Amino acid sequence: MPATPDLSAILRQYWGYDSFRPLQERIIHSLLGGHDTCVVMPTGGGKSLCYQLPAVLLNQTVIVISPLIALMQDQATQLGQIGIPAAVLNSTQPQSEQAALMSKARAGEYRLLYLSPERLLRPDTVGWLQGVPLALFAIDEAHCISEWGHEFRPEYRQLSWLRTSFPAKPIAAFTASATRRVRHDILNQLHLHDPHKYIASFHRANLRYAVNLCEPNTQLGLLVRGIRHYGDGNVLVYVPTIARVDETVDFLAEHGIAAVPYHGQMDPNTRRTNQEVWMSDECRVMVGTIAFGLGINKAAVRAVIHLSLPKSIEQYYQEAGRARRDGLPADCVLLWQTRDSGLLAYFAGQIQDPAERERAWERYRIIREFAESNECRHKRICRHFGENTKWDRCDACDVCGYHPAWLAAPARLEPVQAKAATVAIDTARSAEWAFGSPELRDYLREWRRNTAHQQNVSAFIIMYHTSLEEICQKPPTSLAELRRITGFGDRKISLYGDRILEALRKFREGARATPAPQKKVMPAQETKRLLAEGKTFEQIAAARGRQLRTVIGNVADLVEQGEVEFQSTWLSPEKQSVIEAACARIGLQWLKPIKDALPEEITYDEIRLVVARLRRKHIAPEVDRKEAIS
Repeated sequence: MPATPDLSAILRQYWGYDSFRPLQERIIHSLLGGHDTCVVMPTGGGKSLCYQLPAVLLNQTVIVISPLIALMQDQATQLGQIGIPAAVLNSTQPQSEQAALMSKARAGEYRLLYLSPERLLRPDTVGWLQGVPLALFAIDEAHCISEWGHEFRPEYRQLSWLRTSFPAKPIAAFTASATRRVRHDILNQLHLHDPHKYIASFHRANLRYAVNLCEPNTQLGLLVRGIRHYGDGNVLVYVPTIARVDETVDFLAEHGIAAVPYHGQMDPNTRRTNQEVWMSDECRVMVGTIAFGLGINKAAVRAVIHLSLPKSIEQYYQEAGRARRDGLPADCVLLWQTRDSGLLAYFAGQIQDPAERERAWERYRIIREFAESNECRHKRICRHFGENTKWDRCDACDVCGYHPAWLAAPARLEPVQAKAATVAIDTARSAEWAFGSPELRDYLREWRRNTAHQQNVSAFIIMYHTSLEEICQKPPTSLAELRRITGFGDRKISLYGDRILEALRKFREGARATPAPQKKVMPAQETKRLLAEGKTFEQIAAARGRQLRTVIGNVADLVEQGEVEFQSTWLSPEKQSVIEAACARIGLQWLKPIKDALPEEITYDEIRLVVARLRRKHIAPEVDRKEAIS
């Protein structure tokens, strides 16, 4: 390796970038110099490049420890696309494939090898790794090692053996969100020797924070209006539970907005497919739990909307930070309700370890204070992470005077039939703001999507969104001009250069993106149709890919609206009588007091169905009376 390598030339050759982001070059020099290193850099700040580029120059293998298999696979595939040999080793692979990977690693064929903490801790791993030509260890999501971190994972705690087993190999720890206490814990747990420390600012100037306390009957209306406001921009919606994922996706569909769900109980293939649908712009709205987002690399997210209090400032900071990776302004809106505190209290109460339970309550106190505070949101976040700011007003949060236009008035949902015109207007308005031709953007998105499907990779691996937008702004007519587009290094040019120029030529000759298919039937009507066919709740849930609780909630709504008749076969006459008696004493407004008054074996789902029938029974005479008067 040269004494002073030209890092900028390597950056341009492989990644297609002309300059480094803040701190990247200094971190790379530290790793090339063999130093232990601790890096705290915001989501989207370019942490992975800091250990990937040294791997090109060190001519040995960088071992990357990461908690998510999907993230590791994406990074390894992306590196392969730009000409850097990389692989993922995990227990889901066939034994023959694992053996082949391990043999190639011992032969030094990989510049980067990705492992999970669980794999690293296997008894046979140390002996095998000692035969691999190692450059350094890079630990991603390093906050998971600390009991004070918001995503503590016990297996991370055991990574301290790296120092005793490989005392001469540098260790680099990377995280996007770590308080001072967590940073100190990382250094101690990993036994880092005189580490170089790099802590980027926690101030995200182009994120605009807004916090809004909602009533239960206005929150989803605000969400619908907010999503429409962003035209054809991508929106990420976070909800607190799996049941809320399905309910929110169905609610949006009922109001003319397509969204894809994501949560931890989906089978891996469905989860991966839904992520790719959103990543490739086939659907612009993603609704997910905390399970969604780690390592997501999507540039043009115009808004991140939370429908409940996150469990911590760190979690909120990470999830909100998935907006604005293209550098343009983005909104991070927290639509919370007072009942969220009950949900967080429930989660905290499920923690068995007393010390960890106490830490969960402390995190709840801090996030609640953040939501109710009259102090600048940016300033408060920075101070939480130990950064002292020199300003008191940011002009980019609700406390300092910024309010998204769609939050300005009470939410009122329009009839579904009236939505097409509204969406068309918003889309046109968004197109005026975006770079270049909207038609060219749609055409290149489709080309990228089809190319990704053919190669069975994520769309961003073919071409970053920022690169696509740059092409739309000034379409290249030669490989030399394409080389000046950000994100196109030598390997990308050789793989896709001619194909991109051919796609642009076809566009100039009149080719356009294929019109989007007709929207699917509304979720409620689909449930109604399946009920009419005699399907059980379980069969409907399987057919629609929904949780059973979500389907029963749909049915209860249809019963209350008078679109479906209550069926006595849904629960026993004895249970119906007991629930009805409790409703007569307590009333129909809230389910929890009814549940508390009933035997434990009676479920919320059974109560919802009976309450829906009773509510309809009270509503129907009033409706008939009004119709008779009119």
